[in-house]
Amino acid sequence: MMGQIHAVRERRTDSHRRAIGTDVATVTKTLQSHLGQALLAVIVNAQPRTIARWISGESTPSAATEKLLRDVAQVFDVITTVDTPQVARAWFMGMNPQLDDNSPAEVLAQDAGATRSVMAAARAYVAGG
Repeated sequence: MMGQIHAVRERRTDSHRRAIGTDVATVTKTLQSHLGQALLAVIVNAQPRTIARWISGESTPSAATEKLLRDVAQVFDVITTVDTPQVARAWFMGMNPQLDDNSPAEVLAQDAGATRSVMAAARAYVAGG
């Protein structure tokens, strides 16, 4: 049991390191490639062309949006510890019982501060719930 707890903590730390240790353009490009530009645009409340500018380095997101992008990357990373990127994309779009049957994408689009709730839902999914 202690070994499992240690492994979970280590995965969380690794996800955190990847989310914060990568430049925002790369984080955005990776999310776009896995979630799709339209879904990512919904999550961060931005136009697809704005996302393209962030990726190219032509502009940068606000600090709040950068935080949201990094948080979404961390949630995505947690889901992909047990499933494929395609399943993680579907997870972001689907109804989630942990989020009152709202999709994680909807929850984040409505309240960027809800990343903790979305992360808790991701961890529940990973734990089999």
